[in-house]
Amino acid sequence: MRQPGETKINALLKGWPPGTVYLSSWLAENGISGQLLHQYKKNKWVDSVGSGAVIRSGSKVDYFGALYALQNQAGMSVHVGGRTALSLLGQGHYLELSPKRAVLFGAANEVLPHWFRSYNWGVRLDYFATSFLPPDTGLVSLDLLNFTVRISCPVRAMLECLYLSPKHQEMYECFELMQGLNNLRPQIVQQLLETCSSIRVKRLFLYLAEKFDHQWLEFLDLSRVSIGSGKRSLVKGGAYIDKYKITVPREFEKSEQPYL
Repeated sequence: MRQPGETKINALLKGWPPGTVYLSSWLAENGISGQLLHQYKKNKWVDSVGSGAVIRSGSKVDYFGALYALQNQAGMSVHVGGRTALSLLGQGHYLELSPKRAVLFGAANEVLPHWFRSYNWGVRLDYFATSFLPPDTGLVSLDLLNFTVRISCPVRAMLECLYLSPKHQEMYECFELMQGLNNLRPQIVQQLLETCSSIRVKRLFLYLAEKFDHQWLEFLDLSRVSIGSGKRSLVKGGAYIDKYKITVPREFEKSEQPYL
């Protein structure tokens, strides 16, 4: 809130978290007209990162700062998910110190704005719009230096990895990622499995959890989880798992660590 005698630009810059994007539409709703914003650009107080989005002049902004705007100003469900979320939460089988790729998920009807897609954030962004999971379930806050964004919790991130396999993510990597998820919260697992609409993902998730004998599996009420009927072939020439009616890579059945 602007204090008495404080100019709009001072109030704006004072409340602007460093490293974040602001949307022109959101600024207009909060008293910064397009004409005024144009003047701010002319005076080098803000810089454009594309049509409809600006940053503080001289600030360094990455894709997290852009997500901040999409989540908090545009009200979108776009979030970091899959293997990227697992890595950020320290749950990956390896941690990428300088990742070159980030995986984003959003609801089926959500389209990333042009400024977000066209700006060079320094990493490759792979975006998947799907509603196989509810948009507001299984998200956690990731605290960054000056702001917070929402990312997938470990359970949701693992389900997103399985959703991408085998076309967009190696199944062997999913195998290794699931191996490390031995401390999941059964309540969250239950909630996400019940609301997941992908039969293939649920079957593969339960198969891998059983493969590694994760203790949290014992606390699930699987009678409330629909895994459908009929066979699902995930790979050609694989091993058929009758319990879950899926075909998986043969290496999954040979060893708990197919890479070794």
